[in-house]
Amino acid sequence: MTITEIKSLPVSERIMLMEEIWGSLCHEHEPVESPLWHQDILNDRLELINSKQATLISLQELKKH
Repeated sequence: MTITEIKSLPVSERIMLMEEIWGSLCHEHEPVESPLWHQDILNDRLELINSKQATLISLQELKKH
């Protein structure tokens, strides 16, 4: 299926397709390495936390937004 074909599907069908893909990935046993940029983002966020520049909120607060 091409991206053009996927984009032509109704949103509800694309969501179901996405859920099927995620479901199939949950049963994979092959390790997957995160891209290097993931670690860069984590390092940036840790730096903000350690320097007290991050604004932390609770899970309850997050759910309100």
